[in-house]
Amino acid sequence: MEITPQCVVALTWTLKDTLGDVLDVLDDPVEFLVGGNDLLPRIEQALQGHAPGAQLSLHLEPEDAFGDFDEKRLFLEPRACFPAEIEEGMCFEGSALPQACSKDIPRDGLYTVAQLYPDHVVLDGNHPLAGIALRLQLTVHAVREATEEEVGRGTAGAGFFRVQT
Repeated sequence: MEITPQCVVALTWTLKDTLGDVLDVLDDPVEFLVGGNDLLPRIEQALQGHAPGAQLSLHLEPEDAFGDFDEKRLFLEPRACFPAEIEEGMCFEGSALPQACSKDIPRDGLYTVAQLYPDHVVLDGNHPLAGIALRLQLTVHAVREATEEEVGRGTAGAGFFRVQT
């Protein structure tokens, strides 16, 4: 079966930056809904018409991946608003941020603690790969028709490429 919209593909990959540094490796196949919310549009486009066994090499500029880095998505918040055990790299859903945080922070995003200072915390609402051009080596392991449930949900259950905005 060839890949078309509303099918499920099982993929493995190696994701690198343009310097060749490995950012992620998926060794065991994971299923993604093509035509749903599981994959970036550029990846879905490249997969169209391919069948199991296909290997693709993609170069994704930031606008085709996770967007440009946006300094407006950096927020400086009082350190006292956060628990003492906060660490750099921790993630918070916007809806779970402490009440004392600025009302200017959208509550529907995902925020990473980028830096800790004695008096404040820098929260970064950008995707960790924002602003980075990517190289993706994909292998298609299987293709099947999507179930009505998967189509209705818009996902086969994988969320690797969901973009939080």
